[in-house]
Amino acid sequence: MLRWFRAFLPKEERFFDLFDRHARISVQCALALQDMLKGGDETLAFCQRVNQLENDADNVTREVLTAVRRTFITPFDRGDIKSLITSMDDAVDQMQQTAKAVVLFEVRAFEPPMREIGSLIIECANLVGRALPLLQSIGPNVAMLTQITEELTKLEGRVDDLHDIGLKELFLKHRDANTMDFIVGAEIYDHLEKVADRFDDVANEINSIVIEQV
Repeated sequence: MLRWFRAFLPKEERFFDLFDRHARISVQCALALQDMLKGGDETLAFCQRVNQLENDADNVTREVLTAVRRTFITPFDRGDIKSLITSMDDAVDQMQQTAKAVVLFEVRAFEPPMREIGSLIIECANLVGRALPLLQSIGPNVAMLTQITEELTKLEGRVDDLHDIGLKELFLKHRDANTMDFIVGAEIYDHLEKVADRFDDVANEINSIVIEQV
């Protein structure tokens, strides 16, 4: 009875504006990450850009969590809203962790698989941006949402493969040279892989919402 009653009450739709803001920041952050992975003299500037965008994303996340507490009728379950925005923010946080590692180890040159992973991360961010507006009307968009989340999972798998290929190449390159170069490279690969993992978490949260709403 309560669920039937809630269905006829007006829902607060500004959550989708906040989701969209966060998604756009995520895309910008992924683009900055890709530029960082080009290396060279501008590397530090793009690391700083990633840090700033992560702060912007945190601000949006706080707005969402505050709105959840203050809103009577939410578009879907409060717990799902919290989990979705948290998983989105975790992806941006992990991009920042990658940038922090680059600054810490003073990396200015990156391996080709790292740059390829950077391109895939942009694809992940764009897919999330496409999926979020569809949650406003889940019923007619189930097929598209499923397709998008499946693509996110495939991208995460491709990143895993590039991670393994990259580590192997690093080992072969540095096994008779500087061990520290291998350790630093492996650290960068690990952070990049975790970015894709966090986007896969977003896909799982979207799937959970879809299952509950249809």
